[in-house]
Amino acid sequence: MPTAMLTGALLSVTVGAALYLATAKAIESDAQTRFRGMARTAQLAIDARVKSYTDVLRGMAGLFHANPNASADDFRHYVEQLDTPRNFPGIEAMNYARTVGAAELPAVEADVRRRLRQYGIPGPAKKLQPVPGRDSYTVLIYMEPAVPESLNKLGLDLEARSYIRRTAAGSRDNNTIAASGLRVNILPGSGPNQNILAMRLPVYRSGMPISNVEQRRAAYIGSVGIGFGVNKMVNGALEGFPAEGVRLVLTDLNAVPLEPGENQLSTILYDSYVATNSSASPPKDADSVLYASLPIEYNQRQWRADFSIAKSSLYTRFDLFYPWLAALAGTLSTALLYALFQTMASSRRSALRMAEDMTRELRASQAKLQATNEKLRQLAAHAEQIKEGERKRIAREIHDELGQNLLALKIEAEILANRTRDRHGRLYERASATVRQIDLTIRSVRQIINDLRPNVLDLGLNAAVDWQVTDFARRTGIECELVEDENEHHLDDHCATAFFRILQESLNNVARHARATRVRIDLHQHADLLTMTIRDNGVGMQPGSRNRNGSFGLVGIEERVNILGGSFSISSGPDTGTTIVVTIPVGGHLPETSAPLAHDSNAALSAIA
Repeated sequence: MPTAMLTGALLSVTVGAALYLATAKAIESDAQTRFRGMARTAQLAIDARVKSYTDVLRGMAGLFHANPNASADDFRHYVEQLDTPRNFPGIEAMNYARTVGAAELPAVEADVRRRLRQYGIPGPAKKLQPVPGRDSYTVLIYMEPAVPESLNKLGLDLEARSYIRRTAAGSRDNNTIAASGLRVNILPGSGPNQNILAMRLPVYRSGMPISNVEQRRAAYIGSVGIGFGVNKMVNGALEGFPAEGVRLVLTDLNAVPLEPGENQLSTILYDSYVATNSSASPPKDADSVLYASLPIEYNQRQWRADFSIAKSSLYTRFDLFYPWLAALAGTLSTALLYALFQTMASSRRSALRMAEDMTRELRASQAKLQATNEKLRQLAAHAEQIKEGERKRIAREIHDELGQNLLALKIEAEILANRTRDRHGRLYERASATVRQIDLTIRSVRQIINDLRPNVLDLGLNAAVDWQVTDFARRTGIECELVEDENEHHLDDHCATAFFRILQESLNNVARHARATRVRIDLHQHADLLTMTIRDNGVGMQPGSRNRNGSFGLVGIEERVNILGGSFSISSGPDTGTTIVVTIPVGGHLPETSAPLAHDSNAALSAIA
């Protein structure tokens, strides 16, 4: 007994510890999933802000595309209408740069000096000088907002740096937005904690084609650009972050080539701990932090957004105690179950004897159930045979009674129409309409007879299968291919009818559910076994559809096959369609003849049609 108690105690503690670890892991996984969803929302917000900046850039390009000679006042009025402080708070500066040749540099510089003097600035920071080997210069001529810190950039040659020159050329040739990745210093607030990035878009002369590179180079007149603060853009995206204490580090994954004498730039564009002057320090224990790393595409450059947050920021008080509750519940439950197991073990022999008795009763019940199923199958076979016989009888009576009466009516109506053709016009029209109505009724009678029991069954299974395949292709428009033996397949009337109904139900299932465009039917006999394979190229069967309530098509097929003593299999897949294989034994009996109905029906209905 002490050994059993010690074993139970150890087992209970082990289960409790396992439940504690599993529950803690589940809570952490849920927190990680929620945190990744929050990070994904922030990522989409950053993407949306970058997209809004590109939309502003395209609007500026449209201004100079429509009016290449737009003045500084025009540009200022356009920028004022955008109301960037309210609508696009991250945009710090907007500018326009004109591309000119070396001979135009003095005129451009004179124009820049003239406008700078209006603001009390003596001239550009650097004089524009032709550079040997260069035939184009892209000079900043308009800058908004018109403050001294930004106006000092007027007259700047953007192509002075080789990397910028290559980036601008690629943007011009491909008509895409250029983002060099360089940090620009155009405002007093920019610096190590306030990175300013720029985007530029080429401007082409209105009315000139730009379908290829040569045409774009010929139509190119300059570019528009904006500078935006990364801090303002990202801080705005993080304002609605659901959890407090999140850290976001934005890293530029594309290297920026350096000019001689330049220092390597930091790849980190933004760190929320630095940007917000947070006094918090990153947790030293990595196991207590959740991480999410997501990509951001910035105009053909790749950024990585690394989100991190302390797990405790996402845990509720219940989350902290829940693992202990699970451990306690697991320990107590295991102890109770172990005690119950020990109690039940003492009465094992009684339970085994009871199980043996139940097994004998179950086997007896199974035998009775099998016998009942066999009787039901026999009853179903008998009912099917009666149903087919009744269909055959009804078809014969419809033909013999209604068909002959319709034939007589048609003959009388035709005689009346012929006799009144020249003497009684209105009566002739009524008689002719009656003949046409009788013809429609005759066709309906023929269709009803075929639905009850196609007469072609009396001509043999091969003819019936060929007729059914042809009629199915005509009604549905689905391409059908029939591949069969050259020899006739001799089955008795009962087997042939059941086999025909199996084919009919299978094709109906294809038309209703498969959404197929092609069906192939193979009919072959090997020794005393007749095999029919039906393949389609449809969507296949959905899981569980075979046993769906209210769906009896496949059940009916399987029951007919079982009645005939054959086998039935079905395979289906989303890319392979559905394949049904039916195999039945052929007894070698000749089919029952019903020649009078077949011959009389065909002859009479052909005559009256």
